[in-house]
Amino acid sequence: MWDRRSDLSPADTDAVAVVTEAIELLDTGQARVAEVDLATDEVVVHEWLKKSILMLFALRGMETVELGPFEYADKLPLKHGFAEAGVRAVPGASARWGSFLGRGVVLMPSYVNIGAWVGAGSMVDTWATVASCAQIGERVHLAGGVGIGGVLEPPNAVPVVVEDDAFVGSRCMVTGGARIGKGSVLGAGSFLAPSIPVIDAETGEEISRGVVPPWCVAIRASRRREYPGGEFFVPCVLVIKRLGEGERHDKAQLTQVLRDHGAST
Repeated sequence: MWDRRSDLSPADTDAVAVVTEAIELLDTGQARVAEVDLATDEVVVHEWLKKSILMLFALRGMETVELGPFEYADKLPLKHGFAEAGVRAVPGASARWGSFLGRGVVLMPSYVNIGAWVGAGSMVDTWATVASCAQIGERVHLAGGVGIGGVLEPPNAVPVVVEDDAFVGSRCMVTGGARIGKGSVLGAGSFLAPSIPVIDAETGEEISRGVVPPWCVAIRASRRREYPGGEFFVPCVLVIKRLGEGERHDKAQLTQVLRDHGAST
């Protein structure tokens, strides 16, 4: 079906049935676009599910949806059944069909796109977005205005992964296959992408590109670079504190750690 995707249309009822079944697996959490292989610690992408999402747009026609004074024109419906799923969704929150929300998830006015996974007990705070295929762990807090980027194409591209117990500060942007390790804190206003260096503040060594290690506190920073046109400062992420595995900061402790390093809280 993927090989003939350019010929697909809503009239292809057999294809609609097959793809709808795949999207229902995503919507109910029976399957997910990507996950961390515990044996290798690598992110494994299930390409057939991404291909299903891409084909879905060819197999569905535009529909007009009216809700009170609002009108929408789209190819995909929104999720339903929040109460039965144990999800709190306040007015202004929306999640697309084909995304998964675990029990105890709280959606403030926010948006979760198709293919995304938000684990149990997580908070998607006001004006935060979880874009297509992003994978958010359990007990994660995405603070106000956080932008979690989406990756649909190519089908083998690794999406953003935020692991269990992480905290992503206000107005952070995490895009294009970046990863935040279990229990880590990313300070407000940080930008994390696969090209962004993550540097150890104690040693000055580059730890990775686009990956914040587990159980640490990281903040936005910049470092001096020489170019033919002069000296400039380019963005990086600075690991300022290592946490013991399982260590959790309360809000007051975290605020103090960030203030001690002159970072936004």
